[in-house]
Amino acid sequence: MLHYQSVEALCHEAEQAGCTISRLVLTDQARVLEREEQSLYDQMSARLQIMQESVQAGMDPALRSTSGLSGGDGAKMQRYAQTGGIAGSFLNQAIARTLAASECNAAMGKIVAAPTAGSCGILPGTILSVLAAGQCTQEQAVMSLFTAGGIGMVLGSQATLAGAEGGCQAECGSAAAMAAAALVELRGGTPTQSAHACAMALKNLLGLVCDPVAGLVEVPCIKRNVAGVMVALSAAEMALAGIESRIPADECISAMYQVGAALPTALRETAQGGLAATPTGRRLQKEIFSSEPDERTGT
Repeated sequence: MLHYQSVEALCHEAEQAGCTISRLVLTDQARVLEREEQSLYDQMSARLQIMQESVQAGMDPALRSTSGLSGGDGAKMQRYAQTGGIAGSFLNQAIARTLAASECNAAMGKIVAAPTAGSCGILPGTILSVLAAGQCTQEQAVMSLFTAGGIGMVLGSQATLAGAEGGCQAECGSAAAMAAAALVELRGGTPTQSAHACAMALKNLLGLVCDPVAGLVEVPCIKRNVAGVMVALSAAEMALAGIESRIPADECISAMYQVGAALPTALRETAQGGLAATPTGRRLQKEIFSSEPDERTGT
């Protein structure tokens, strides 16, 4: 039975067993939950399908959140990606998928919280892009989510996944770390390389605050999901190239928790600081939640 107390232990167990992290996690969870592996695989496959559906729904150019703060950007990015842009079609399509899934969430659509609703665009933005590019099979994409889940369980056990407790580093940072580890496995990397990718992703988002404008998971949350995808992709590429993190993943997780505890309350999902406290942020909050009647309609 795995205890998910450290990334190092998770990788050690996988390498000792001569298997991937995903296979280790699937086998362990089947044993702990007393379920057939195929049943758990099917459940994870359904989650991947929901990710695909959330991206598709978020690509609707007419989609808007109730607040009016978000919607339509996924469609804009998808159109732009067709031109190649600066970074090329793959990266821009990844950005489009990330925006779409996050906008689907803001519009109260069905998403997969991975690990949270506020960071729901990062895993779809990475895993689905690799799948769409033909760089992995459907089965490999599903299995990679077990890798992401295993890393997520360590993060949740040893630190936090909540923006209210640890800032956005605990949400988008954790999601990027999970995605980076999963990407490495998808591209044939070792468990140790997945651990290095996890560490590099997490430390590059260390200290990220949670300052939602008007207290809504839209601004700047949605575009921070895009930053998380870029960090995850670059961390995975570095790890696959043989680059190692000087600070081990578990120490990065510990540092993340300590940094989160040191953040002032104003920067932990209260909408009292950061971008939420800017003049525009305050204006938007008043516009969205104003109880004053509209002078034009009297309502």
